[in-house]
Amino acid sequence: MKPRPPTMREKRRYILVRLDPPSLDIDGRDLYYAIGESLTSLYGDCGMARIQPSVVSFGQGYAIIRCTRSTEGQLSTGLAAVNQVQEKNVAVRSIRTSGTMRSLRQHLEGVKGSNPAGEQDVQFQGRSFTAVMYQGTKVDLFEKGFKNQELLFLTEDDLEE
Repeated sequence: MKPRPPTMREKRRYILVRLDPPSLDIDGRDLYYAIGESLTSLYGDCGMARIQPSVVSFGQGYAIIRCTRSTEGQLSTGLAAVNQVQEKNVAVRSIRTSGTMRSLRQHLEGVKGSNPAGEQDVQFQGRSFTAVMYQGTKVDLFEKGFKNQELLFLTEDDLEE
């Protein structure tokens, strides 16, 4: 059986998303289930079927998610509603939308300082945090514990004080 010609294929869009914190150990399949649950609660089963989300690429702190054309706005809204994956707190932020995965991968390679340079445990204002340091001067602090989690975004100069 011959594949369909490009003019008869359904058009797709790809969304590059960043996962915060990037150091979480989650699986692409678990991310897909969390996105599916979010979209189903927002748009119902018919909306989920119309969007047809799929996690096509997954890496350290980033993912590329596919959807049908003209539903990328709904998918971005559903991504913003995701706050947990496998009972781990995570924020899914859409960065860029494109018609090809190639352009998103090129954009991802061009982003400098996107990968964490290291992690360490720190004390700040009398509390215990995990510091995720990036190339340059960006440092993200994640408070240890289960209740009252607070994200702090500091620079290396703030940690020296």
